[in-house]
Amino acid sequence: MRAAAELVRVTQRFSSQVCLQLGSQIADARSVLNLMLLSASLGTALDIEASGADEHEAIQAIHDFFHNPGFDEGASPMPGAWP
Repeated sequence: MRAAAELVRVTQRFSSQVCLQLGSQIADARSVLNLMLLSASLGTALDIEASGADEHEAIQAIHDFFHNPGFDEGASPMPGAWP
């Protein structure tokens, strides 16, 4: 759950709507509950979609979040790695 909460904090810095998709499931990246319901384990490829004025910055921030060298240290099984 810690990783999901950290991701929510990242996405809340932006005005754009950000969603993560795993198969047919889509989650609002501003909702810890939505992210946890994806049930994505570490290493799972997720599709990211952002729309809004700062969508490019939001996607870059999420990319940076998943590529943080300490991301997988003790992280809960959510969210997965950037594809």
